[in-house]
Amino acid sequence: MKLSIKDQVDVSSIRKQFPVLEQSINGKPLIYLDNAATTQKPLAVINEINRYYTEDNSNIHRGMHALAERATAAYENTRKSVARFINANESEEIIFTKGTTDSINLVAHSLGGSILKPGDEVLISCMEHHSNIVPWQIICKQAKAVLKIIPINKRGEILIEEFLNLLSERTKIISVVHISNTLGTVNPVKRIISEAHKRGAKVLIDGAQATPHHKIDVKSLNCDFYAFSGHKMYGPTGVGVLYGKRTLLEALPPYQGGGEMIKDVSFTQTSYNEIPYKFEAGTPNIAGVIGLNRAIEFIESIGLNQIRNHEKEILLRATTQLSEITGFQPMGTALEKASVISFNIEGVHPFDLGILLDAKSIAIRTGHHCTQPLMERFNVEGTARVSFAIYNTFEEVDQFVWTLCDLVKKLR
Repeated sequence: MKLSIKDQVDVSSIRKQFPVLEQSINGKPLIYLDNAATTQKPLAVINEINRYYTEDNSNIHRGMHALAERATAAYENTRKSVARFINANESEEIIFTKGTTDSINLVAHSLGGSILKPGDEVLISCMEHHSNIVPWQIICKQAKAVLKIIPINKRGEILIEEFLNLLSERTKIISVVHISNTLGTVNPVKRIISEAHKRGAKVLIDGAQATPHHKIDVKSLNCDFYAFSGHKMYGPTGVGVLYGKRTLLEALPPYQGGGEMIKDVSFTQTSYNEIPYKFEAGTPNIAGVIGLNRAIEFIESIGLNQIRNHEKEILLRATTQLSEITGFQPMGTALEKASVISFNIEGVHPFDLGILLDAKSIAIRTGHHCTQPLMERFNVEGTARVSFAIYNTFEEVDQFVWTLCDLVKKLR
């Protein structure tokens, strides 16, 4: 795929906004290819967090002084930006959490704890991250419900016919990943949601890997819940988002108790606050939420279409070059795929590759990537994984593949 001048991005200019990329490790310039784990942060995000702590540090919603008012305004402005970013109906449908894991736990315990009865069923896919497996195991055990697994094919794609066969009147909740962090598979979530709703089931989408790469429109998807993390989209760690439809959020009980989520408290009875505050107990990561707004601005300043097109070219270049290595074994070859490549090299342990590449200042990920059941599906202990972002260059891909080839020759 060759991009037009209009669609190309100035990667060198973008890289200058990321101070961490300017360093050298072991005397070599850093090549960071672990973006599915976390993306690096632009100066705009870093500076905004610093600005909050040096100018506006205060708790939110509770104070009448200038610092509290400024902090509250910045915090709530991010909520409006997130609602616009994912095309929610209103900012009240946006709940701030610690991250995708926290968001999924909220839905599992609040929704699952409310509606699941003995014999009811929850569906997740074979490719889920542990954070979209364990919470459902916990709540299904408590409710005596049944957790069922949607199978995938050898390419790492959901088997839609098998999914349809699993649906029944007992299916109450479906929770699936939008884009797999291990396979890069882009799942047909819109169809999954539509089919689920025909059976009256509620759907949560894990969008942690999707929001940095794809335009998300929760109204078009018609999902009931959508979860994602700031740190995977150039924002701070420790802050995440849960989108939920107003009618559902209003009906659900709170997940945690404490300050902010209350309206009135006595020793005999407590009444809860309105959404979204009903689900935001305690002092939140104020600086992180405010920093997230700058991350959204960064993404929008480039454009998600431009980001996606650049990453597609990077993915194609890396995939083509890696496939020429003798013994290259990719895991995840879906027709619809994001900028992630998980692989093994025959006769070489992925941990060895990770350690030796790090010595050459190339950061990749090795292991099971918090998807152990998926590794069992493909009968491997783990893989090496490279994942790309807008600031990665073709030259970095070439250097990575050349270095990998050299290491493989020596290890063999």
